Amino acid sequence: MLSVWAAGGLFAICGALTLAEVASALPETGGLYVFCRDGWGRLAGFLFGWGQFAMIRAASLGAISIVFSEYFFRVAGVDPQNPANLWTVRWFAAFAIALTAFFNIRGVSLAAMVSNLTVLAKYGGLVFIVLVAFGLGLPATGGHFTPAVPAGSFTLAAFGLALVSTLWAFDGWADLAYNAGEVVDPAKNLPRALIGGTLAVVAIYLLANLAYLAVLPIDQIRVSRLVAADAAQAVLGPVGVAFVSVTVMISTFGTLNTVLFTSPRIFFAMANDRLFFRPIASVHPRWGTPWVSISMTASLGIVFVLSRSFEQLADAFVTAFLPFYALAVASVFRLRRVPGYAPSFRAPLFPLVPILFLSSVLYLLANAIVQPESRVSTLAVLGVVAAGIPIYYLTVGRPTRTN
Repeated sequence: MLSVWAAGGLFAICGALTLAEVASALPETGGLYVFCRDGWGRLAGFLFGWGQFAMIRAASLGAISIVFSEYFFRVAGVDPQNPANLWTVRWFAAFAIALTAFFNIRGVSLAAMVSNLTVLAKYGGLVFIVLVAFGLGLPATGGHFTPAVPAGSFTLAAFGLALVSTLWAFDGWADLAYNAGEVVDPAKNLPRALIGGTLAVVAIYLLANLAYLAVLPIDQIRVSRLVAADAAQAVLGPVGVAFVSVTVMISTFGTLNTVLFTSPRIFFAMANDRLFFRPIASVHPRWGTPWVSISMTASLGIVFVLSRSFEQLADAFVTAFLPFYALAVASVFRLRRVPGYAPSFRAPLFPLVPILFLSSVLYLLANAIVQPESRVSTLAVLGVVAAGIPIYYLTVGRPTRTN
């Protein structure tokens, strides 16, 4: 179990190190869209934006808002799993998306304040669980760390499917690059934030899983749907469950805010490049934010949350995003051959670091296609992304005639 988290963290760090180099050389609003466009051309940039528009960001908003809503009602004493409460949960999730959209339209400083407060609450909650598990739980249980490798516990196929879920948890390590055009001294601050933030997330997740093993046996962890809550209950009882539920609720609300803080900048950058509708690039005259693209992204998220389940949304997000992470990271190979390419930070151990990340993406996608339980959904999502190719040539990619 820990090897899955460690491998996911290693891949995320390799991606962050590579994109820190590219971001320091291309500090423009749009992040991965800019990296794909400048590294592979306008078609690649359009496909990235198409994937974000048609699947990725709406699926992300939908999945996260459902979790927020479910934990909100759990804290309020209402069972979110009761079929009678299904639409109440989904409509409240839609309201959460609309509220975070308002924060981001109202101004960058307000959105940043919400993100900072929720990140502090999330990290504080996880650190508290770790301290309680090691301070109170471990002396009572002695821990559940043996055997280190249980017999028959590892297969490459199962490892790959589990790794997809850890990458969902780690996702976000590249999001700051979307706002590069609004960062002070991006050449210096972007690499620091991308690398430092990723290392912090990897560390806290590994510590959290060690804390769970300090309190719970692996067989219980294996079947638990709310492992943090189960660990807290084992040590603190019902008070621990309530604490974890509030922490998750705050965390997911903050993640909603972050998604709406970063993703509209993609459509904003595309509109400026005339790869999307020009009005999408409109900036609010008073608050200075890309209010049209924020509103559009939030509206799509509301449509998705009212029409799909959490599992459908989460799987679609991860599958659709992996190819574009690979394109953005691989852009470093082409950009290093471009005259005038002058990043303020260079990825260490080049080319091993980006190659390791790209190999992990190929393994995950191939494994998802090979496995019968995930083949159809994986191919369907990739098909939606590929549909952007003819759309590009029928619209913005059509050659213009000159007389």
